[in-house]
Amino acid sequence: NHASYQLDCKLSLEWIDSQKIEKNPRVLEELDAFDGILVPGGFGSRGIEGIIAGIQYARTRKIPYFGICYGMQLALIEYARNVMALEGAHTTEVSKKTPYPVVDIMSEQIANMRENRYGGTMRLGSYPAILKMETLAHKLYSEYSDGRWADVKLKNQLTIKERHRHRYEVNPQYIGRFEKAGVVFSGTSPDQILMEIMELPHDVHPYFIGTQFHPEFTGSFLNPHPLFLGFVQAAIARKTANRN
Repeated sequence: NHASYQLDCKLSLEWIDSQKIEKNPRVLEELDAFDGILVPGGFGSRGIEGIIAGIQYARTRKIPYFGICYGMQLALIEYARNVMALEGAHTTEVSKKTPYPVVDIMSEQIANMRENRYGGTMRLGSYPAILKMETLAHKLYSEYSDGRWADVKLKNQLTIKERHRHRYEVNPQYIGRFEKAGVVFSGTSPDQILMEIMELPHDVHPYFIGTQFHPEFTGSFLNPHPLFLGFVQAAIARKTANRN
């Protein structure tokens, strides 16, 4: 809503039950009518295969896609399965025995899970991330680098701070394989261990981006988040192109 107000467009938001996709794959065809698809944060296995199928549809049909937290992780699982041919790739949150654990528990969370310490033990709060130059993420944050979004700007390098709420991350053992297959990790933690933002190049997809953090925590009516602005702009472009 914040991004739509600033871009002077009327938002029409509709929820899709991913379990309906699992029961009837033809429901996927309904996604063609949408100008953009967003998968928000979440957890658990309910409806997950329907979500992954929806992400594949958005990727292959070039529908603007924005994945937040779980939405980013599931986008990488879809990519691993259908582009990298890693059959059965999954997150260990859902499948402990997956042959390709492309998303796994964070190392510092292992003890918490083993000892059943769940309350307030997630990776919470604001953390810095460094953006890679000449990427979609860098472009969008640069356009709004007024001190709110870009914490530091030095030699065209942007360091941002975003809020988190998660236990699982992209498995570091698969980062190189993802990059070789075409995924761009455009935002990383300063030590380059945690992948904060993934995206596909513009010549592959008009807008396909995912974040490990939660941008909805920091945007506001007067200051829409850059990634939501980019998403709505991409949706407007698709709607305009289809109309013409």
